[in-house]
Amino acid sequence: MSVPRRVWVTRARPGADRTAERLTALGYIPLVVPLLEVRPLDVRLDLDGVEALAFTSLNGVAAFAALTPDRTLPVFAVGDATARAAQTAGFAAVRSAAGDLTALAALIRGEAPGCSILHPAAVEPAGDLAATVGPAARVRVVSVYETRDTGAAPPALWDAVLLHSPRAARAMPRHLAGGIAVALSPAVAAALSDQAFAALHIADAPTETALLTALGKPGPAV
Repeated sequence: MSVPRRVWVTRARPGADRTAERLTALGYIPLVVPLLEVRPLDVRLDLDGVEALAFTSLNGVAAFAALTPDRTLPVFAVGDATARAAQTAGFAAVRSAAGDLTALAALIRGEAPGCSILHPAAVEPAGDLAATVGPAARVRVVSVYETRDTGAAPPALWDAVLLHSPRAARAMPRHLAGGIAVALSPAVAAALSDQAFAALHIADAPTETALLTALGKPGPAV
């Protein structure tokens, strides 16, 4: 199997552009053809009684920050990238679970038992944070953005494709053959069961750094 060089980036912008920058720095040729697009929602936020925020994506941070100037609430973030986005948006008290939804739920149970927590999320979130946290804290979900399929066709020539979410995996054109698929997690990989890739790699941790590590090393220039 040839090593990948041309890497298809499927995630929505602006995240896709940040991923492309990292790929370029590592020696790959990024092909930014998003399968998803993010649209913020114009919703009225009710922060009465809310004691903390929980973010599971950069998109959630951006959409929430656009809806209110309030930056006083402490933040629990699913991972370091989301935590940095919250800090950049102006939140001062930010804690990162440095992992996945399960790690975030454990962090909330350990540090905010009994608290009322607002989870700004997608209309169709990838996981159920409230159920994962359980009765240890009161988690309320508010939809602040939606993710839609773009219907984009794959690039004409690609060696590997990065999948950051189950939603992106489900948006893949059906019955693709060849190439290497690199999934952020087992849940993402499970959504690719009907594809015929030459290989399927799964990141060791649900972070983009681990995803790029799973990709391997770029092939020689041609």
